[in-house]
Amino acid sequence: MRLTDRRYAMLLMAPAAIFLLAFVAWPLVRLVVDSFYDFLPIAGSPREFVGFRNYAKIFSSELFRGAALRTVGYTLMVITFEFVLGFGAALLFSILGKRSSIFRTIFLYPLMIAPVVAGLLWRFLLIDNIGIVNHVLHWAGILSTPGDIGWLSDPSIVLWAVAIPDIWLTTSFMTLVLFAGLQNIPGDLLEAASLDGAGFFTMLWRIVVPLLRPVIAVALMVRGIDAAKAFDIILIQTGGGPQNASQTLSLLVHQTMIRFGSPGEASAMGTVYLLAMMLVAGIAMWFLWKPEVK
Repeated sequence: MRLTDRRYAMLLMAPAAIFLLAFVAWPLVRLVVDSFYDFLPIAGSPREFVGFRNYAKIFSSELFRGAALRTVGYTLMVITFEFVLGFGAALLFSILGKRSSIFRTIFLYPLMIAPVVAGLLWRFLLIDNIGIVNHVLHWAGILSTPGDIGWLSDPSIVLWAVAIPDIWLTTSFMTLVLFAGLQNIPGDLLEAASLDGAGFFTMLWRIVVPLLRPVIAVALMVRGIDAAKAFDIILIQTGGGPQNASQTLSLLVHQTMIRFGSPGEASAMGTVYLLAMMLVAGIAMWFLWKPEVK
């Protein structure tokens, strides 16, 4: 039998397709199916079909609603700071040209650090009485004592504090993506706009941002999904505390499954989580993905 190009391409894609079916599609199917059952796998109890009871329980749970709101707030906070800082750095590197090569290399170093390591590093920096940040602020005369600010123990600011490592870690990713997009903008177009008397902010708003919309959409979607499922970087710092003030949905799903031993409820949370992220990603792409410039 002759191996056609179509069959050859399918043969090359087969290993990846099998991997995705085994480790992505099948777990997702099991996640949705398990959300309709109540069972305790460790105790060996039989699976009991409960319909939408698990969904009713989580939607009536104040813990779930609070974790959902904190997840939304954490995600918006992280991607906003990352986009503003990353876009500013990308513009600066683009203006500097080849002179920014060394700075770009240094700027990308945080991307090479594992989230667990980054979370542990910033935990030592921000921990209340012995953290380096508080001691530096005390030495500078900003704080009267090193324990004045409880970065990781004050429920009112802990969500901001645990977001700092995430922003520091992945702003360089946003910069890298936006900088690559800036390199594809024709220089002749910017030069013509400059000769016509357009200022920096006019060119930025009228030319650069519209041309970068597809790149911005991809960057925000990738980072938004990644930030929404933040787990290890928060777990290593606070474990979701104090008083659940830094508990996001990922941590709640983990806690419900491991600590409370309720895989049915955890699966229902995960299913709602998945559907919400797909909906938000679709809406974001609908509004931001406009490659054509009218």
